[in-house]
Amino acid sequence: MQFKKENILIVDDDIHILELLQRHLQSWNFHSYKAVSVKEAVQILRDTKIDLLITDLKMPEIDGTELIKFVSEHYPALPKLVITGYPSVQDSLAAIKSGVVDYLTKPFTKEELSNAIEKSLGSTDISSKKPVSTKAMDQKKGDAYGDIIGNSEKINEVIQIIERVKDNKATIFIKGESGTGKELVARAIHYQGKFSRAPFIAVNCGGIPENLLESELFGYTKGAFTGAEKNRDGFFQAANSGTIFLDEIGNASTAVQSRLLRVLQEKEVVKVGAQKADKIDVRIIAATNSDLKEMIKKETFREDLYYRLTVVEIEVAPLRERKEDIPLLVDKFLFKYGVEYKDRFIKISSEASEILQRYDWPGNIRELENVIQRAVIMCDRHIDVEDLPDSLKYNIDFPKGELLPLKEIEKRYIQKVLNATNNNKTKAAEILGIDRKTIRQKLSD
Repeated sequence: MQFKKENILIVDDDIHILELLQRHLQSWNFHSYKAVSVKEAVQILRDTKIDLLITDLKMPEIDGTELIKFVSEHYPALPKLVITGYPSVQDSLAAIKSGVVDYLTKPFTKEELSNAIEKSLGSTDISSKKPVSTKAMDQKKGDAYGDIIGNSEKINEVIQIIERVKDNKATIFIKGESGTGKELVARAIHYQGKFSRAPFIAVNCGGIPENLLESELFGYTKGAFTGAEKNRDGFFQAANSGTIFLDEIGNASTAVQSRLLRVLQEKEVVKVGAQKADKIDVRIIAATNSDLKEMIKKETFREDLYYRLTVVEIEVAPLRERKEDIPLLVDKFLFKYGVEYKDRFIKISSEASEILQRYDWPGNIRELENVIQRAVIMCDRHIDVEDLPDSLKYNIDFPKGELLPLKEIEKRYIQKVLNATNNNKTKAAEILGIDRKTIRQKLSD
């Protein structure tokens, strides 16, 4: 059996070192990726299966030490090899503590590099390399599955269903509130399975005008309507052999619903204006935040189509029902926007993190991402309570129907702010816009 050659990512701000390393790696039949910065390296790690990281330590903006820490946390199975022109005992000890397999000092010989790579890959002979499974989406098991982040029971239930359906083409229906990550689930079904090399086409049925959706989905023939100057394939033809994801399926017109039913029943597509049907092999994944059963009662959605679409049903829980996943999601967005906007890793205070975990997130993950994105832009070195929107800081949840005197509401709110700041009265006073003495007075009233 012939294994694919390993992918090695080399990171160094010195282009001459990068080219030297790349020549050596090519001579040993490795495939190499080059990055001149940590920011560029992270993008490659996200999108590519990497088997070994080789990185310099001293680089501008974010240094290699931070990259090693990040890789150790997010891709623990990925072996790491350090090369540096500025060796120090402190750096070498820090690198070893972070899980670095070997540590090379510039200049090094080709033989020294070869030995270090063999050691890092756990191989005894470069010419008979064994494959190392370090695909980016599989690195941090329990925390991530594809782009799905979380280790809550609700997320694990979703992942278990995906594992059962990913390698067949059964029709799947995903339901959940807006912003819960329904498209991420659809992409995981496609890209974690054996059809991952086939096309994945995502269509927002609510984002295409009703009079255009039919022709966009199924294609059309020349002269089918005004402006149809030539034959054109639709999204279904583009997705042939792969997966089509129909988001907001509840927005589909009755005409589109009828055509979808035919695709599901006959495994064929008829273009608008055509008489002949074309056979097609497509897995359909549909999703909506609408209540399709209620739409069936109102006769705005076909009952027979509903049952065809829901062969396998996956429900994505809202974020308020899986708050234990919030810190993991926050870490993801902090890294994403920290690198994008500040060229460094942004941290968050425990007080601000606690506020995020108390909030109910009616907009779900999409709202959380927007809040973190804004906070990264507004913060200096790290995100603190004052960098969060007032709607989060001043959020108070009272039982429905409970009517309280204004003083009691005020007292409860002050106590919530104190809890959020670990009873730091100075910080609480700053958030509330009052002094410490007033806080004491209002709590004792």
